Amino acid sequence: MENGLVLFLLLASSVLPAVMIFLLPERCATLRNTINLLGVSSKIFFVIYLIRGIINDEVFYYAFAFTPQISFVLKVDHLSLLFATLSSILWLFTTIYAIGYFQNSQNQSRFFGFFSLCVTATVGLSIAGNLFTFFVFYELLTLTTFVLVLHTQTVEATKATIIYLAHTIIGGLFFLVGLVALQSIGGDREFVSGGYLHKIVSVEPIVLQIMFVILLIGVGVKAAVFPLHRWLPSAMAAPAPVSALLHAVAVVKAGAFGIIRIVYEVYGVEFAYDLGLLWILLGVAVVTILYGSIMALRQNDIKKRLAYSTVSQVSYILLGVSLFGPLGTIGGMIHLVHQGVMKITLFFCAGAFAKIYGIKKIGQMNGLGRMMPLGAFAFSIGALGMIGVPLTAGFLSKWYLGMGAYENGLLTVLGVIALSSLLNAAYFLPLVYRMWFLPPSEPYTQKPQFRNGHALLILPPLFTALLTLYLGIFALSDYSALQWAKTLVQLEYLR
Repeated sequence: MENGLVLFLLLASSVLPAVMIFLLPERCATLRNTINLLGVSSKIFFVIYLIRGIINDEVFYYAFAFTPQISFVLKVDHLSLLFATLSSILWLFTTIYAIGYFQNSQNQSRFFGFFSLCVTATVGLSIAGNLFTFFVFYELLTLTTFVLVLHTQTVEATKATIIYLAHTIIGGLFFLVGLVALQSIGGDREFVSGGYLHKIVSVEPIVLQIMFVILLIGVGVKAAVFPLHRWLPSAMAAPAPVSALLHAVAVVKAGAFGIIRIVYEVYGVEFAYDLGLLWILLGVAVVTILYGSIMALRQNDIKKRLAYSTVSQVSYILLGVSLFGPLGTIGGMIHLVHQGVMKITLFFCAGAFAKIYGIKKIGQMNGLGRMMPLGAFAFSIGALGMIGVPLTAGFLSKWYLGMGAYENGLLTVLGVIALSSLLNAAYFLPLVYRMWFLPPSEPYTQKPQFRNGHALLILPPLFTALLTLYLGIFALSDYSALQWAKTLVQLEYLR
């Protein structure tokens, strides 16, 4: 197996910290934090090692056959590194944020243990080499994240967990049915550029279309596409670090990433287009984008407004896949990264507002620019990025998606992107206005409720806000999501 050990070390860099953290007494906060930071730092080291290797045409691969029809495969390519890099970097910021957020709280060993297992599942599915291995890590993600949603063990959190499990278990069953069907007609196949189903000429197109819909439901649950999205707003009962990772790094991105793998590497985008599957995906994406934006407008709770924003924004990735062209593909790929960076910024800030001043409702945000200028600045950058204001990462995503729609003569889709941006402005700009141009509301002129760990709550969103600007302003640099996405297209990897 070529360089397979590195792949297991990549996974072990979060599994071993999880085991050690579970065994630690609750009182060992310093040691637990040290283990957390060493784990995430080592994961970033291995990701950088893999990036350097792929650039130098090294092969990283491991396979183990359970049966002639079922094998466990790990491999690294440009697409997997895009997702693994996003996950690892944002997990560093989330770890720092969570250490400050949970300072002096109970059950930290349980939280950070499952937190580390969650990143194992996320990175594992990014380097999965076939649909079976992807399914294994996909379900592991469900088993690790539901504990995080339940963390506070309140009535609201319990209800949210039940809704989350109901959706993800049903989604997992659909995924399993689709997986078994594909295995039965195509055998044990690895992900491959251009897909492999088009080579199986004995299968009727209607069968492949039905299997695609089944798989789309299976992964669409985690991607929170309409009408499979209900779990996501409910899960806002979880603590802010959990909300951040659900929206920006782990669950919804796992679903979107699964759709990318299925379209490009199982069916092949050209074959999917010939079968009419991209029109199905386009319809789902457009409806979800508009629905999520309209529902966001109706929310008075900050986190729920952000949640419905995620429902809308993640489907931009699916929109890019469905546009069938290089520009749309680039737009979808970079939004996988850009949305994660911008959305984690917003959730970090929302958590800080609630933790420090007890602010959870939009009507309470007046004057936050005076009370928390750095936090308000970071939130403003994240919000402007989501709208698609020039010089932010979000502008690039929407620009390429718009060009992709224009390239294919889909002027209606171009109108949907424009309308969605207007709706984004309608539900984000009033929040920015309240923070900077209205006087503080009573009784939030009082002293902060939470003094310890302020820096750990403010610095992570400040850095991710600056990263939002970097990805927009320096998009042509070698170290940007745009350049990496262009490389994918130039290599004809996504074709």
